[in-house]
Amino acid sequence: MRACLVATRIVLTLAVLAMPLAGQERRLGSLTFPNSGAPQAQAAFIQGVLLLHSFEFEDAATEFREAQKADPTFAMAYWGEAMTYNHPLWREQDGDAARAVLGRYAPTPEARARKAPTERERGYLQAVDVLYGPGDKAERDRKYMEAMADLSARYPDDLEARAFHALAILGSTDGERDFATYMRGAATAQPVFEANPLHPGAVHYLIHSFDDPVHAPLGLNAARAYSEIAPDAGHAQHMTSHIFVAMGLWDDVVAANIRARNVQNARLAELGRQPNVCGHYTSWLHYGWLMTGQSEDAEEGMRACLDRVRAGGRPDELGYYANMRARHVFDTEDWEAADRLGIDFEGPLRARAEYDFVSAFAYYHLGRTEGAEALHAGLRRLLESRADEQPRLTIMVTELDALAAVARGDGDQAVALLRSAADLEATLPFEFGPPASPKPPHELLAEVLLGMERTEEAETAFREALSFTPGRTPSTRGLAQARAALSAGR
Repeated sequence: MRACLVATRIVLTLAVLAMPLAGQERRLGSLTFPNSGAPQAQAAFIQGVLLLHSFEFEDAATEFREAQKADPTFAMAYWGEAMTYNHPLWREQDGDAARAVLGRYAPTPEARARKAPTERERGYLQAVDVLYGPGDKAERDRKYMEAMADLSARYPDDLEARAFHALAILGSTDGERDFATYMRGAATAQPVFEANPLHPGAVHYLIHSFDDPVHAPLGLNAARAYSEIAPDAGHAQHMTSHIFVAMGLWDDVVAANIRARNVQNARLAELGRQPNVCGHYTSWLHYGWLMTGQSEDAEEGMRACLDRVRAGGRPDELGYYANMRARHVFDTEDWEAADRLGIDFEGPLRARAEYDFVSAFAYYHLGRTEGAEALHAGLRRLLESRADEQPRLTIMVTELDALAAVARGDGDQAVALLRSAADLEATLPFEFGPPASPKPPHELLAEVLLGMERTEEAETAFREALSFTPGRTPSTRGLAQARAALSAGR
């Protein structure tokens, strides 16, 4: 821990002193990666690796292609570009694109191994050939992790091998959080950070390792450091907020995602693209505004996203819109906003389910029972036909079942239903960030209990809700209300 604190102070000092001049390369951290490429290809290659560690995959691929132009025989430049098509923590992989890149270096894994100029570089190529080789993804991820473990053991001074081994460990679960695996990832990344306090991958993978309410305090030093290590990587600025959300540090969530969006939008402007007003960083920023009570900012951000999708948003923008609308309605309890912020929604299935759930939930609160029941019935039919969507969809349908029970005066049935939804939530793999269920079932259970004046039970349920979402404002406010009622003897 002391090493982390010292490293953080070093990073902060260097970041303040080293302001870039116009025309300099982006500030992305620092690393050393010896290789056999030509001198004229080194700057682009190192820039590509730095971008790769911060998951700026598109720009990283561009840099690796520049390195290939400078030295067409540069083995590691092809390795690097191939690596940009693997996004292990996002459950994405484009094997065809990666194999096409590797094929430009040499046509087969055997030919690539023969052509590699050093044994160490041969190890990197063999590992990436495992990653994109035969077998299902889970098997390839596991074998790739083993290959990187072997490579880092054979070359213990190679910090890049160790950093990519840490990422491979995290990727071995296909994006699902397994605490034992993630702690192994942290143990692998931490020595890299201690050896190089400016290494973007080390702090990035530490943050992912500790990205849950139980372990987040262990990642706070890494989060503070990462922002200063890579100020010109939008994802690096956003990534710090994973720890902040898990700890309920809402002002930090807002600041981090403002920085992230500013960096991203500056880069999008350079590329001649539309700014992000309805994307990942915006959705987390919007959630931070809601949690801090910055209602005008939240409304303005929601409106900008709404205007974008009304003008014809991409499928991913529609997904973020649906999620932001859900947060806005639930976390402001502005039930009229379900229609005010609505569109004729034709988006991805999961986003459509969330959209209809929010509308049905709001209509039950507004007493618009006919409209609520129609949407409720549609979601129940969807649940019956979509086994792959069942856990989260089951929670949503069960919450609507509970609201229907409340509407007909059957509070005990509502509580029983919400306890089952909360129990199901507790069995699901942890998903980082804002609550995975649009309305957290423990929180809704607590609110229903509080409305029934079952205050002690409500207080327990609010505390349970906050164990899943520390510092979440609606649960914190509800807990205060329950405790005040208990103090008053109600």
